[in-house]
Amino acid sequence: MHISSVTVRRENLVLTRPYTIAYKTVSTVENVVVIIEAESGSKRLYGVGTCNPSKPVVGESLDDAYHLLSQPETTAWLIGRDVRTVQQLCYEVNTRLQTDTKSRAGSRAALDIALHDLWAKWMDMPLVEVLGRKIHALPTSITIGIKGVQATLEEAQEYVDRRFSVLKVKTGASLEEDVERITKLRERFGASITIRVDSNQGYTAAQEQEFFERTRHLQIELNEQPVKVADTHELRLLPAELRRTIAADESLVSPQDAMLLAAEPQPCGIFNIKLMKCGGIQKAKEIACIAENAGIELMWGCNDESIVSIAAALHAAFSSAATKYIDLDGSLDLASDVVRGGFIIENGIMRPNDAPGLGVELL
Repeated sequence: MHISSVTVRRENLVLTRPYTIAYKTVSTVENVVVIIEAESGSKRLYGVGTCNPSKPVVGESLDDAYHLLSQPETTAWLIGRDVRTVQQLCYEVNTRLQTDTKSRAGSRAALDIALHDLWAKWMDMPLVEVLGRKIHALPTSITIGIKGVQATLEEAQEYVDRRFSVLKVKTGASLEEDVERITKLRERFGASITIRVDSNQGYTAAQEQEFFERTRHLQIELNEQPVKVADTHELRLLPAELRRTIAADESLVSPQDAMLLAAEPQPCGIFNIKLMKCGGIQKAKEIACIAENAGIELMWGCNDESIVSIAAALHAAFSSAATKYIDLDGSLDLASDVVRGGFIIENGIMRPNDAPGLGVELL
């Protein structure tokens, strides 16, 4: 089966619930959509990929990705290529689009995801099975932005009522307020919920240690990227007990970053892999392999994304034995999407829907 066409468009996916993190407020989301079609005789299939990169993290905006992917010369080389050679095709996506000065992570991710979806559909199997399923289901966390104590408790109650048991609380604006919010959450819900925090580079290493000591009794599962990327090396000086609970996020963009973070003494015990950071499933699997061999646990996260790329992250996550956490709530607050399907959530537990490819259908 050979690729016959590549189409690119952008879609505005409005959030039903705006939110605030340490450095911005988000209310609307756009995604770039890539559709790769292939045919063999009368048989026709399509693969779909999407991206919503974060420019502060990878240096590529959605406008950048759309501009690059919509140029015919960016994807013309795919026409006529055999879908079965997906590993080579994704390798070429990475070598053709990435340069020494530009990561193009979002653009690469959109093409990589579409190719993997098409490949697994050609195999007539869920992508996770083709990649090698290690996990069948996990609870996803659902995110509470930075807000006051009462608003935090009200939103948490809503999620608990919806049967989510893992809450990820955005922190990093004020250590004192962060401690108060987490304390009140634990007082209200007791041991019935798991609490994660994401400081989004809002702390210094000393503040992270203070936060850890002051909330030790509150049993916080992990903290994502507490310090600025440039200060990641300072985490190596913290106690090992604390470092094991830290998840590298913005400081982990590429397999090269993963190699540096895996070196002893490890500044973190968890890698947060996002397809929008590393450039898609192929590169994500490389990072996962490094983590597995270094004894580092995996968390799979997301931006505000379509069901398409959320499903892709879920399939990749469940193909790694190192995966312990998922934070794949990025499509749950979208007022609309470009596809349906992809995954099933029951009582906060997430799993692929076991349809071929990513299990998504274009609307």
